[in-house]
Amino acid sequence: MHGNRNERGVITAHATSLAIETELMGRSAIEELQASTLSEAATLAIGAGDRPTPEEPDPYRTCFERDRDRILHSSAFRRLAGKTQVFIFPADHQRTRLTHALEVAQVAAAIARRLRLNTDLTEAIALGHDCGHGPGGHASEIALEPFLEDGFDHAPWGAYVTLAPLNLCRETTDGIANHSWSRPRPMTPEGEVVALADRIAYCAHDLEDAIGAGLVHRDTVPVDLTQRIGGHRNQQLDYFITDVISTTLSTGVIGLSESAGEALARLRSFNYHHIYTTDASRAQSRAVIALLASLTDYLIAHPSALPQFDEATSVSLQAVAYVAGMTDRYAFMLAGELIGWPTDRLPLGIDLRR
Repeated sequence: MHGNRNERGVITAHATSLAIETELMGRSAIEELQASTLSEAATLAIGAGDRPTPEEPDPYRTCFERDRDRILHSSAFRRLAGKTQVFIFPADHQRTRLTHALEVAQVAAAIARRLRLNTDLTEAIALGHDCGHGPGGHASEIALEPFLEDGFDHAPWGAYVTLAPLNLCRETTDGIANHSWSRPRPMTPEGEVVALADRIAYCAHDLEDAIGAGLVHRDTVPVDLTQRIGGHRNQQLDYFITDVISTTLSTGVIGLSESAGEALARLRSFNYHHIYTTDASRAQSRAVIALLASLTDYLIAHPSALPQFDEATSVSLQAVAYVAGMTDRYAFMLAGELIGWPTDRLPLGIDLRR
């Protein structure tokens, strides 16, 4: 079907359409609305935004809406569908880096909206926060670390390398670069919210995936912990989201209460011991590191194998950028093609080292 033409010459999706009366709310009107309704602490969108390369403002979208849209439609974001969260080659219902990013965006937006912060900026940071991850999960950081003078950290790598072509606003880039708790504090409250949402989301959903896969039995989670935060992912998210909101409103500091902070630390510690650092997980990490390191070594020694070799740029940097951008499947396939990586040494199963 080509649509339906009504009496006003408008092509509609359906045979009948609701009539509405409305007025255009352009970017300037949205900026004014946000300035009058958001918290004084919120980061306000202004014009085209503070970007490395100046741009003309969009007539309809705020600068942070544009950032969110650019990330959402980028190839770097789409590739997250093929990158490890807990499982390499996950089953249909198990998380990937992409579904993790979407869940972080939901958790972060739920918090930001109640605190009257800028949800557009919050979602942009959340959707882009893991775009710097290499294939095979956190083990890729260990594999790629030796090839760069300043090491490899997925957070700043994603902000300043992977997503650099998108010309994102300074606030968005900063939030992505500093979402990890080991990094400096983000420059915006929205960035702080995403940092909390990331840990809340992965602690809850990584456990759910491990239980669903039979790696962990629900009864092994300490009873006093589940009595406090709930035994299921939805209960746990509700507990932590509610606590961040209430704690921030009562103290003026974006964070968790001592009780919830201790509970989140215990949940993360449980995941470490029962998921991330089991013998199978450690073996998985070693397999990922060996493969990616060998593949990167080969590309440095044979730069003609790089898709777009630039003689003016460090070969190591180009090799790392190429490998870091790969999906799990592509990296494993290419290792077989270029260096004859044996199939019995391919990383399969669970991963993750946080």
